[in-house]
Amino acid sequence: MKRRQFIKLTTTASAAGMLPFELQASMKLANSFYNCDLSNRKLILVELNGGNDGLNTVIPINGFTDYQTLRPNIHIPSSVYLPLNNLDSNLIGTNQDIALHPELTGFYNLYAQDQLRIIQSVGYPSQNKSHFGSQDIYATGNDGNNWINGDQSGWIGRFMEQNYNDSIPTTYPLGIQVGSNTTSLGFHGEIEHGLALNLSGQDSENFYSVLSGLAGEPPNNIPSSDYGTELQYIIDTDILSNQYSQVISTAFNNGANSNTANYPDTNLADQLKTVARLIRGGIETKVFMVKLGGFDTHNNQNQSSGDIQGTHSELLNTLSGAIESFMTDLNSDNLADDVLGITFSEFGRKAKENGSLGTDHGEVAPMFAFGKPVKSGISGINVDLTEAVQTNNYQLHTIQHDYRATFATIMQDFLGAPNSIIDSTFLENVTSESFVSSKISDLIKLNYTVPEDCYSEALTIPQNNIDNWTIYPNPFRTSFFVIDRNQIGETNFELRNQLSQIVLKGDLKFTNGKTSINAAMLENGMYFLTLKNSVETSSHKIIKY
Repeated sequence: MKRRQFIKLTTTASAAGMLPFELQASMKLANSFYNCDLSNRKLILVELNGGNDGLNTVIPINGFTDYQTLRPNIHIPSSVYLPLNNLDSNLIGTNQDIALHPELTGFYNLYAQDQLRIIQSVGYPSQNKSHFGSQDIYATGNDGNNWINGDQSGWIGRFMEQNYNDSIPTTYPLGIQVGSNTTSLGFHGEIEHGLALNLSGQDSENFYSVLSGLAGEPPNNIPSSDYGTELQYIIDTDILSNQYSQVISTAFNNGANSNTANYPDTNLADQLKTVARLIRGGIETKVFMVKLGGFDTHNNQNQSSGDIQGTHSELLNTLSGAIESFMTDLNSDNLADDVLGITFSEFGRKAKENGSLGTDHGEVAPMFAFGKPVKSGISGINVDLTEAVQTNNYQLHTIQHDYRATFATIMQDFLGAPNSIIDSTFLENVTSESFVSSKISDLIKLNYTVPEDCYSEALTIPQNNIDNWTIYPNPFRTSFFVIDRNQIGETNFELRNQLSQIVLKGDLKFTNGKTSINAAMLENGMYFLTLKNSVETSSHKIIKY
């Protein structure tokens, strides 16, 4: 659904006294073309920092003897684990026969409700066992082999910049990260770095109050110089942050007008409670990220030999309880149809326990996809514990699913991104492989899967041109800069309005690879900039406000 239509419907509904979540539900019922209306769909990323021990999280029943041998002191006994074959008898005796850690009762319940899928053995080609290195790889969409490409931007930022480039908005942030002091590298785009904002817990109102008075009144006279240009950019960024803060504060307040689930008293639960409240309040943000740390369980993963209680069980209890409450909250307001979440961790742990009742850095780890659009089941087979031997330091090497293929599946089957955007998000940055061809089947329920003829063709900035021309600031007030890194011959430009009428055109004269275009005379709104030289053409959407 187009944004103008949404605003029009919102105005009508507000006059009738409808709350944002009630409006969303009514829109779905009224819209006969809802299969192609993806405007309300949102992705929730749950990052598990430290490297989650996948083997004690997802326990292979068919390889239980080998599992016990490798972990005599910290294995999860069959008397307490949660076998999924109780919910699906077809798993019995197969290489997909698994059990969940006993603290994952919330996940077990979601599986029973057809809202959880386990994705086995997720990783990437050249595993980096450094926490910081592997976290950056997951954020940038890298493969671990080459840091020349993809080290300054994140796959989330590149995806949002391109899939939603017709609305890189001034009215709401495309991404919100909750519970962190710094924005994940994953949200950094190729052109815009401000594609996400950080919130802390339930402190959205304080976020607004801080930002609204951050810089005071901007100066009236901006010098006509490079310094003045940079100053204007900072001022514009501050204005945009204030606009975002107002939207967040409004959504946060609107989202309070409903009964919520009984969330556990944990930091992760607070983060997800904030996300649910913002969604209920009508915010249009596309991607949210929350975080749970502490998974670097080198020691005291279990508090004593044969006792499953310990650091890891507490973390899994926190994770499972928070996500189950989050889904209960969304379901209570009929918002769950539009939300899909997925957990990920930078790596797994070794198959063999160490001498400190813990586990050391490993490679592959499972992911959990959750939400009403998710089809319950298991993608992949159980890990082969026979490959974990002394000669390979007891590592599980076999990757069944590249983490980028998992994200690509969600980007296309749930968010409706075409092949071109998925490829430009990953292809030119780290690999020559298209992850469109390795999507995970049955991750999304059929009635929630985006039909191919509904894929958004929003890509207007070809990936191979992004490094040649850079436009900033975007949005702009009076003028904007064009940076030409290659400087190949003469460059001309055309600026068109939304009716495709040319409003400005001419030749560009670059000084040290940089020039500016004055558009102060134009009305506020969205414009389409085309740059062309003897070699290539590039198109960009820009916003004047």
